[in-house]
Amino acid sequence: MRNRLIAGVLALLLASCAGVPPAPTVPSALPSPPPTVPAPPLAAPAPPPTALPAPAPPPAAALPVPPPAAPAPPQIVNVIVFPGGFNWPIWVAQEKGLFAKNGLEVKITPTPSSVFQLTNLIDGKFDIAMTAIDNLIAYREGQGEVPRLGPDLFAFMGCDNGFLRLVTVPEVGNYRELHGKALSVDALTTGYAFVLFEILARNRMQKDRDYTVVTAGGVLQRFQALMEKKHAGTLLLSPFEVQAEAKGFHRLANAIDVLGRYQGLVGGARKSWAEQNRDAVVGYIRAFSDAVDWLYDPTNRDEALAIFMKNLPGASAQAALTAYGILLGSTEGFQRKVKIDMEGVKTVLALRTKYGQPRKSLSDPSPYYDPSFYDAAMRR
Repeated sequence: MRNRLIAGVLALLLASCAGVPPAPTVPSALPSPPPTVPAPPLAAPAPPPTALPAPAPPPAAALPVPPPAAPAPPQIVNVIVFPGGFNWPIWVAQEKGLFAKNGLEVKITPTPSSVFQLTNLIDGKFDIAMTAIDNLIAYREGQGEVPRLGPDLFAFMGCDNGFLRLVTVPEVGNYRELHGKALSVDALTTGYAFVLFEILARNRMQKDRDYTVVTAGGVLQRFQALMEKKHAGTLLLSPFEVQAEAKGFHRLANAIDVLGRYQGLVGGARKSWAEQNRDAVVGYIRAFSDAVDWLYDPTNRDEALAIFMKNLPGASAQAALTAYGILLGSTEGFQRKVKIDMEGVKTVLALRTKYGQPRKSLSDPSPYYDPSFYDAAMRR
């Protein structure tokens, strides 16, 4: 037995030296495998992500507000006038911002004469002329003081009935004393010259037989010449006669008393310019009309007198008050709503038919006035 055990050990040692692994020892019992854990059920695939809605626009208040657009610059309108208190509505329209309200910047130029005014209007150097409608008709009909034709000159609003007064030097107190004397006019063939001729004719005085006529420029120039007694008399426009009478000069006649209805100053222009600048013409009419309304409001009297004296520094407070009574009077006065007097235009045409050269028969006032601008201005 002992010998068999020794033999077994030797065999085992020899086998391990030869590289033969020993036979595995079989355990008496195999261990139980670990319990199987069931796999979790597969989750359903996630749906594809949906697009997020676009963000709502911010409220209007949060949007950046663009700066207000700059107002359009006012349109410059060049207006040529005869100097005098009859420009009162223009001064008011400037002072009270009425031109600016209508998008205009009005630049005023005083004229020394009707020739200067009308020829420069025809040449386009001025846009609007405040002038006697007779001047527009004369140059349109080829009867002007100089041979310049203004075929598209026309009036677009009225202003006054002329405020014309025949005033003489202190030494001449009646028509008889005018015999052999010289009287002055702006121009021999236009403006108010024919009014002077007619007043004297109705007092049995004939030009170049009983009196002579010389040209002396616009009303301011004639007033100054009369004050210096260079001529025996002339037609003045109110309120120039107020200053003359205060110095002893005589008023022989008011034109309206002799002629009846008469259209004096108007707003005039070239039709070609007016059509291209219709808004400016309409705005000018509105501003001028509003200024006349403002002047006629008695609550504005004190301010109106201050504006008058500001623009005529030589006028006294009493002269301004007298002018107020004349230019805003019930018989004469600025034409309300700047409405032109077509019957008064007929009187102008009758005088031009009688005295104008070359001779023409003129009776229809409609070619010289376009109401479309005025009608548009009165629609507010």
